[in-house]
Amino acid sequence: MLDVLWFGVILAASVYSFYLIVDFVRASITLDEFGAALKLTTFTAIRVVALIIIASLIWVPIGVWIGLRPRVAEKAQPIAQFLAAFPANVLFPIAVVGILRFRLNPDIWLSALIVFGTQWYILFNVVAGAAAFPNDLREVTQNFHIKGWGWWRNVILPAIFPYYVTGAMTASGGSWNASIVAEYVKWGDDTVQAHGIGAYIAQATAEGNYPKIVLGVALMSVFVILFNRLLWRRLSAYAEQRLRLS
Repeated sequence: MLDVLWFGVILAASVYSFYLIVDFVRASITLDEFGAALKLTTFTAIRVVALIIIASLIWVPIGVWIGLRPRVAEKAQPIAQFLAAFPANVLFPIAVVGILRFRLNPDIWLSALIVFGTQWYILFNVVAGAAAFPNDLREVTQNFHIKGWGWWRNVILPAIFPYYVTGAMTASGGSWNASIVAEYVKWGDDTVQAHGIGAYIAQATAEGNYPKIVLGVALMSVFVILFNRLLWRRLSAYAEQRLRLS
């Protein structure tokens, strides 16, 4: 009964909050503006998905290699922690100068700033998953001479998948937040801007346009919730039900 009551309270608060947002935004935002913001949110979503895939292809093999070697993991963890804490805005001057000097595409080259500080969550969790891989299972795979792609597909990837999902989900959420500062970069009198909802929010903030800020944040929040509900929660449930070693 109490759970139902709380659900009703949360639902009512959500509906009322949505009404307040719509009422605040509709006075200053046209349908064309809403459509443009929705399109920019889609651009950022594609960018985030692509970056998570690229980061996974890089860091999953490296994380497995590190995690299966305790001595290497002991030395690598502090380095990875330092890189995770390294502020991405230190790279902004280099990014602005490089993009303007070589006339690079900001939609591509600013993307590195989005994932720079968040990709390490994938590495941390994959290393933890590989380190937790039972020694007896390692011996079994060696005795049966399971190697190559068969070992990756049937042994280690299923074993680390629950850890990977946690890291990728955290990296994805962090990338959405990072897009606000990474898609709209200023250094001195120079500004480099990518197409995305992060740049939309940052530019609206610089202009003091509060309806656009609310619209951008609301659209970003909706997309993040949809990603969590439709993708990450399902992957987490699958990992919990089908791929547990204990």
